[in-house]
Amino acid sequence: MTTPTPISLTRTQQPAAKPDDASLSFGKVLTDHMFVMNYTEGKGWHDPRVVPYAPLSMDPATSVLHYGQAVFDGLKAFRGADGKIRLFRAQRHAERLNKSCRALCIPEMDVELVRRSFEAIVEADHDWVPHAKGTSLYIRPTVIATDVMLGVHPAHSYTYFVICSPVGAYYKEGVKPVRILATDNHVRAVQGGLGEAKTAANYAASLSAQQEAEKLGYTQVLWLDGVERKWIDEVGTMNIMMQIGDEVITPPLAGTILDGVTRNSILQLLRDWGVKVSERKVSIDEVMQAGRDGTLKEMWGTGTAAVVSPVGELGYKGEKIAIGNGQTGALTQKLYDAIVGIQYGTAPDAHGWTSEVKVPVAA
Repeated sequence: MTTPTPISLTRTQQPAAKPDDASLSFGKVLTDHMFVMNYTEGKGWHDPRVVPYAPLSMDPATSVLHYGQAVFDGLKAFRGADGKIRLFRAQRHAERLNKSCRALCIPEMDVELVRRSFEAIVEADHDWVPHAKGTSLYIRPTVIATDVMLGVHPAHSYTYFVICSPVGAYYKEGVKPVRILATDNHVRAVQGGLGEAKTAANYAASLSAQQEAEKLGYTQVLWLDGVERKWIDEVGTMNIMMQIGDEVITPPLAGTILDGVTRNSILQLLRDWGVKVSERKVSIDEVMQAGRDGTLKEMWGTGTAAVVSPVGELGYKGEKIAIGNGQTGALTQKLYDAIVGIQYGTAPDAHGWTSEVKVPVAA
């Protein structure tokens, strides 16, 4: 049996004041510690450690700043009413981070060590996991290329780090539908590109279209494929699902969309419940027509931050379609409640998706 790689811990001597749970937003407050590990060619990944949170020092010629070799992921730790802290699908997030690394020629890490890095940082900062209903500790693992030289090629050195931020409830006043705009003027991803990876470049590419949508009064962009500009891909930074008639449809994992952990979880729940589910190509024209004839019952995005984000209005080429009278649908709400129940330990975890972080219950 292989001995697990030890993770060292250096505690901060200057702990920061914890924010009040009611004041939490998203990503604005960072915890006391960070996990760090380095990669050196010929040595591999080494020196995993939890250290006090501090700025990274970078030479102006550091390769990530010029050539964009950067990937990340995101998951959460939840404090249940029983006092236990649970991670949601940590193993799958670790596996997905490696998949993103492969897409950018970044050396893969040991999945078990990545999973343990999540546990290690939460253990160190367990008192930062908020207590209020709907709050959580957001965990952001990131890998960046750290060669100091100019030249377009995969780097020979990398840094993996994990930082955390206590976050407030995504929906402070209950799940609220959003307005989304389908665009055929901008492209998020094409097959053979980076669409199925969580890379910094993907998010930078989305900003212009998002800004245009916001100017028109919409919350998110509904992305279409980059070739024919007709097949639905994602919504904002989330996977998209819709119920047309008695069928729930979501675009397939065909190289342009992210293999969402929440997406996967929701598809499993729907199948558990006997709902007809199809992972297939769906065109914007099919969805708009379903909206016109009343068969488009519900539409929602799925992702770590919101779990589900119901869509109340869809805009496309000047036409607007109201979905479910602009209200959150029954199936959307049921999915949200089911996932959240598992995350906080108030509902059965039939698929073993959560893992407990071993810290004192009274913490």
